[in-house]
Amino acid sequence: MSKSSPRRPFGGRSGTVTVIEAKVHRSSGRNARLAFVLTAVIVGLLSAVVAASSVHPIVGLFIGAAIGIPCGALAWLLVRIWPVIRLLWWWSTEIVLSVLLLTFWVQLANHTPTLVTLLVVALVVGVPAAIPTIRRQVIAWTWCLIVRHRLRVCFAQFIIANQSGSLPLILWARPTPVGERVWVYLRPGLSMADLEGRLDKIAVTCHASTALVERASDGNAAYLRFDIKRREVLTAQVNSPLVDVINPDTPTADRPTPVIPTALDLPDVDAPTITLPVQKKPATTANGSKPAGSSAPSDADDVSDWI
Repeated sequence: MSKSSPRRPFGGRSGTVTVIEAKVHRSSGRNARLAFVLTAVIVGLLSAVVAASSVHPIVGLFIGAAIGIPCGALAWLLVRIWPVIRLLWWWSTEIVLSVLLLTFWVQLANHTPTLVTLLVVALVVGVPAAIPTIRRQVIAWTWCLIVRHRLRVCFAQFIIANQSGSLPLILWARPTPVGERVWVYLRPGLSMADLEGRLDKIAVTCHASTALVERASDGNAAYLRFDIKRREVLTAQVNSPLVDVINPDTPTADRPTPVIPTALDLPDVDAPTITLPVQKKPATTANGSKPAGSSAPSDADDVSDWI
């Protein structure tokens, strides 16, 4: 038997899809009440102080209450519907595309015959599918939409594991030659250091080979950029236009291979020539004695000192 709970606002019976979780719904209700009280009190007091300068203070209190309560109600409404706004933001691209396609179909069906309508639809669908360049672009942008949702699922699992935190804002995604690039703004509960140790799980969730993360702003640690890699473009074969320039009838010539010595042949090495400096003999006088003014140093001891 299926169980039902009257307290669940979005799908209490088994087999239904839960749009907003019960934990998120309770948390938004608590934050909404807190926002109502703070906004009403602060705005009411400020309005009463400003009004008291022109009217009686008691009348100023009533004026402050008349201004503070609607402002508090507006704050309560914004905080209360924030989970719904965030959900609409997650699916904003899909919603806009669906509305445009439905509007195009309705206008086309109302203003053209059935045969013309089918022909136009066949051209709109068949031409992008037949042209490889357009087909690859469509597939790349489709993967960008898928990766945004896969990252959100991955972040939700990380937050559940930490038992605290808030889901980040997935801002934008665009295709790259190797995959997709996604910009994310983190909220309290996650950091770049936590995500760097879980890149393998992110790659598995996004059906990719690898995933990289780096800061998108030097002054804000919460603004990150994810690179989801699905393929390697450096290993692909690229057609060179130089092949068409070369004449195929040009004869090829073999280049001689230089001889590289593998060992040192000692007989072919010339022995170095060592030249010793020539020592000049000191000049002598006529009787064979050294001149008295000779300044050449002598390392030998003077024999006359020992006599």
